[in-house]
Amino acid sequence: MATLRVNVILFGIGNVGSTLLSQVIESQKFFLEKRNIDLRFPIITNSSLAFFEKDGIKNKWEADFSQSAIPFKIEDIIEYVQEQEYENLIVVDATASSEILKSYIPLIQNGFNIVAANKKVNTLHLDFYKELRKKLKEFDKTFLYETNVGAGLPVVQTINDLYYSGEKITKIRGVFSGSLSYIFNRFSTESVLFSKILLDAEKIGLTEPDSREDLSGNDVARKLLILARELELDLEFSDINISSLLTPELNETHSKSQYSVNKSLLDRPFQIAKITQADNHVLRYVGELDVLKKQLEVKLISVPKNSPLGQLKGADNLIEIYTKSYREIPIVIQGAGAGREVTARGVLADVLKLAEKIKLKEAVWL
Repeated sequence: MATLRVNVILFGIGNVGSTLLSQVIESQKFFLEKRNIDLRFPIITNSSLAFFEKDGIKNKWEADFSQSAIPFKIEDIIEYVQEQEYENLIVVDATASSEILKSYIPLIQNGFNIVAANKKVNTLHLDFYKELRKKLKEFDKTFLYETNVGAGLPVVQTINDLYYSGEKITKIRGVFSGSLSYIFNRFSTESVLFSKILLDAEKIGLTEPDSREDLSGNDVARKLLILARELELDLEFSDINISSLLTPELNETHSKSQYSVNKSLLDRPFQIAKITQADNHVLRYVGELDVLKKQLEVKLISVPKNSPLGQLKGADNLIEIYTKSYREIPIVIQGAGAGREVTARGVLADVLKLAEKIKLKEAVWL
């Protein structure tokens, strides 16, 4: 069987993007031998610069980028791949940028498939969400985003498989944030101040650069909305009832420096919540989608210590999927829901899935 060359245009060389490149370099021989897939990165970009591969130059990508990257516009990338007559095009969006989202439709119209770690695109206004999918169908392109929920865990795919097999999903509930999982798993079992655990989570890189983004509940809400839309529920971000973990003195209206020195204001309310719950219960910050009522909630709850949610450890995610066939016993997906390695591996899995789809199409044409 002929080897399929897949041209990956990578946007973003931060934690996830750079780890993805390392994983591909490490496994390139394996993909060639086992799957007849040759993954190439002819264009690599950060927020403002792009490196365009030149034939015959085979250095490390970091050296190539630092020596030869130039300012770019999306039009430059489209023009370059057309000039080079590159086929089997996949854009990987490993950014958290809102700017790149405007380019998704032009990229699809010019022959690109898309794999996104960036979850913002799937939480934009419903009109854009539907228009994007209309264009994918019109131009026969694919958009995969498994890492939008649960990093490398197969959450989106499982929900998709259940839904399109005719299963009636009634409820989805879970801990969707690795940082908040870590914080409440420790807070439930240790006699340590909430603010101290929060600082630890920041130090080991589990939270966003400004941890208010985690504590606000917005990140969990986005993931919940993505899953609701997978079930074809016409819901907007504004439809989600979010109970923020931030106190009025520490919310987004205050400066980051004010927040940094006043984190101890979080200690008293969480200590009260901890000591006033029922015996053998622990606190968990969950997202919950009631499919039948079309209700989405993000909130702090108290659960039995011996329940699946109550037994969580580390920074694991745990998602419960309740369906008509499985009745009151949910399908449980659990594992590492954060981290550059698992997220990059999830992106890579999507890229390889897309490559296999392209290979299948080519076989049909032949």
